[in-house]
Amino acid sequence: MLERFNRILNIIMGSAVGVLLGHGIYLYWDYRTRPGLYEMQSAPWYTSILVYGLVTVCVLILCFIMKLYIRKRMRELEEE
Repeated sequence: MLERFNRILNIIMGSAVGVLLGHGIYLYWDYRTRPGLYEMQSAPWYTSILVYGLVTVCVLILCFIMKLYIRKRMRELEEE
C-alpha cells in the first residue's frame, strides 16, 4: 500500500513540474507571437509563470515531506 502511495506521489510531482514547464513554454511563445496583448496589462507577462512556480514548489514540498514519512514507515515495517 505504501509503495503504491509513493508511486502516486511521484506521478503528482512529475505532473506538477510538467504543467509548470508546459505553461511557461506556451506563455513565452504567446508573448513572442502577440506582444501587444501583454502591453495592455499592468502586470508583467511572466506573472502567471511565477504563480504556477510558487504553487509547484508548495506541491513539491508537501509531496517530499509525505515521501519522507512513507520511507520512514516502510523502514519501520521492514524491521518488524
